[in-house]
Amino acid sequence: MNGNISTHKSTNPGIILGSTSPFRCALLEKLGIDFDVDAPEVDEQRLAQETPEQLVIRLAKAKAAAVAKRHPDSLVIGSDQVACIDHQILGKPENRDNAIRQLSLASGKRVTFYTGLCLYNAATGGVQASCELFHVHFRKLDKQQIERYLDAETPYNCAGSFKSEGLGISLFSRMEGDDPNSLIGLPLIRLIAFLDAEQIKIP
Repeated sequence: MNGNISTHKSTNPGIILGSTSPFRCALLEKLGIDFDVDAPEVDEQRLAQETPEQLVIRLAKAKAAAVAKRHPDSLVIGSDQVACIDHQILGKPENRDNAIRQLSLASGKRVTFYTGLCLYNAATGGVQASCELFHVHFRKLDKQQIERYLDAETPYNCAGSFKSEGLGISLFSRMEGDDPNSLIGLPLIRLIAFLDAEQIKIP
């Protein structure tokens, strides 16, 4: 999706998902609420000495605030995610060679996903934000398994080089965390609490 594309009729106040991710859009649809979609334009460069938690919360807030400028009476949802192995942040691989490197690094290890979430009330300036953690334990993977997986899903725009909502689940030995939706990029349990604080009741 491109910026300012609305695929849903919004309520009053309108709810805006500040993301072009089809996966986040599909997750938000699970809540049965009306919303619009708008693309944030934010520099996602990590700041010096910034921890993963600080990074994702800052970017989630920045994305929500950027979209809120175009929707002054709305509730705007911003989210950002990074994956970490042994304190090393993994970004989106962007190409096959980087994806092979990331998955080889993840083989047999625990990968922690940090997902920042922000709900910004553009009318009042109110901000609710949090960072949700989710851990994925990878199987021992050989090069042939990694190559076959990349042939099947080409997850080059996904942090950690896999799609957990698809065949990426075959790479794991187990998962641990409070909300499996946070692994895909939108922590719905926390979001429901944020919306409740804004008098948006689900269900």
